[in-house]
Amino acid sequence: MNKTIKVRGWVPAVLGIGIAAAVFDGRAAAAPPADRVLLAPHRAIYDLKLSKSQGSRGIEGVRGRILYDFSGNACEGYELKFRQVSQLDSGEGQPALSDLRSTTWENGNASKFRFSSENLFNERRADVVDGQAERTTKTVAVSLTKPKEKSLDMPVGAVFPTEHMRRIIAAAREGKSLLEFPVFDGSETGDKLYNTLTVIGRPIAPGEKVPDDAVAKVAELAKLTRWPVTISYFDKTDEKSEQSGEQTPVYSIGFELYENGISRALVLSYPDFTISGEMTSLELKTAKPCP
Repeated sequence: MNKTIKVRGWVPAVLGIGIAAAVFDGRAAAAPPADRVLLAPHRAIYDLKLSKSQGSRGIEGVRGRILYDFSGNACEGYELKFRQVSQLDSGEGQPALSDLRSTTWENGNASKFRFSSENLFNERRADVVDGQAERTTKTVAVSLTKPKEKSLDMPVGAVFPTEHMRRIIAAAREGKSLLEFPVFDGSETGDKLYNTLTVIGRPIAPGEKVPDDAVAKVAELAKLTRWPVTISYFDKTDEKSEQSGEQTPVYSIGFELYENGISRALVLSYPDFTISGEMTSLELKTAKPCP
């Protein structure tokens, strides 16, 4: 049983000033970057546990941890170092251990994206991905070196993970509640494109619903607004379901998103089970301003 729990560049992933709150159809170039959204460099740890299991393929237990190390700025680009170790118990014998490690880099104007990842399953390498993508006026050109050399084109309207996050924050500030974008993040075998639907809830003002996790120890966050956000990821290749309007998400991610890009109270929902992620450690790193 190899179910890798994915957290996007929220993410993952998975944001722009003046974007529409309706559907982005991908026929035009992506909206300009959300220049007024400043993302805080930080290092966070989330402890994972099973919160609900249902269906015939449900699981009996989950425990794990996510390390999320984000740095950079709009001038030098944004780097994310991510590691997720998860043990899933299906009740059918030996628990399955997944160890996913990835590094991504995205430039400030959302035109270039580099990605690499390695997934170990029961301490054996299961997947390895390495590649890059670049936005042109007509397409998002993807070039893979691993798992094998391959070139492909994505719709020019596809956004990368950090830009997706910046667009969500910008939309939340404007009071918007719905966003829809195709997202390319280099996951799976490096050639997947997801349709995403983001639902943004009512803002939580500073001083309201005071957190009791690691966020409570960081005074700077007590002054910031946050929003409940849910991002649902749909398989772009499932054209039959997409056309019928009956498509169900592959998974969805819920969290509370601060206006500087930090997230807490994770909820990862899959068809057969749901996992919660509590932030147990948070370190704000010194932000390096653009020259």
